[in-house]
Amino acid sequence: MKELLQKHKQYLLTGVSYVIPFIACGGILIALSLTYAFHFHLLNDKGAPDPAQGPWFVQNMFTIGVAAFTLFPAVLAGFISYGMAGKPGLVPGFIGGFIAGTPQLVEGKNVSAGFLGALVIGLVAGHVVNALKKLPIAKILRPIMPIIVIPILSALIVGFLMLALNLPIAKVFLHLNHFLESMESGSQIVLALILGAMIAFDMGGPVNKTAFFFGVAMIQQGNFAIMGACAAAICTPPIGLGLATLLARKRWTEEQRESGLAALGMGLVGVTEGAIPFAASDPLRVIPTIMFGSMIASTIAMLGGVGDHAPHGGPIVLPVVDKPLIYVLAIVTGAVVTAVTINLVKQFTEKTATPAK
Repeated sequence: MKELLQKHKQYLLTGVSYVIPFIACGGILIALSLTYAFHFHLLNDKGAPDPAQGPWFVQNMFTIGVAAFTLFPAVLAGFISYGMAGKPGLVPGFIGGFIAGTPQLVEGKNVSAGFLGALVIGLVAGHVVNALKKLPIAKILRPIMPIIVIPILSALIVGFLMLALNLPIAKVFLHLNHFLESMESGSQIVLALILGAMIAFDMGGPVNKTAFFFGVAMIQQGNFAIMGACAAAICTPPIGLGLATLLARKRWTEEQRESGLAALGMGLVGVTEGAIPFAASDPLRVIPTIMFGSMIASTIAMLGGVGDHAPHGGPIVLPVVDKPLIYVLAIVTGAVVTAVTINLVKQFTEKTATPAK
């Protein structure tokens, strides 16, 4: 069992190694274009930064960044499957990941399976391909199996499976939104904890977006506290993980330390996806840790009366935040808690090499 889990971790790491450049490219380009829009007060009617109002270079930089982000679920799933099954795994993995990232319209809202869906379907695709490889096949058909038969059959199986799952998943997230609406009149602390956990759980995926758009809807109703809690939670995972790689450099690989620097930059402009490379390679330790840090940040923001007038998060929205000092305190506290916690978790759960006698 332990060996099986180790193998699956390696499959995830394969996907992560290929997807990191897409996330870094998309996140940084989007962040730069949003920063430009904020600096020059290019805002839409909801008060959010709008790069489309900027010069052509900023507009296209934003478009390229969005394209890189749009590709990452397919790339992640494709190369997880590739790590398991070799080249025949690429086609079903890419297709399954693409479908996982494709929004479904339910009751006027666009939701998708996102990052977690891509993670799961990548593993499924790899197992499907490996199963197809074991089928007894006539010798004359063997040369075309890896280039025609297996890609087509596996793409159909994985594609139909992901298409079948997308709508039920979308409905689950719609119910989550209704749940948040029912919580709005209850305990502020409980609501803040839930929002923080949801924001960090899938780092820009459907659970994150459900909490985020709930905050946006509350802005339109004149309630800025919900978005204030979300805004503090949004940047905590990437900043916290980036900080962790600086505080305990020996516990992280060179690739992870480079991802940490990119994560810090994305966190400063409210791009939660900067935490994805860490979560994809080590979900069982990273996801609970970043959820904990974001819950701390969102709770401090909520109790401190932080209000965010723009539908965005991170330090970049500081000019339009009520109680800015508490907002900064919430982010710093959440990030430090995240960094210290993940390093402690790694310290007590990773094996230490036995010194030679």
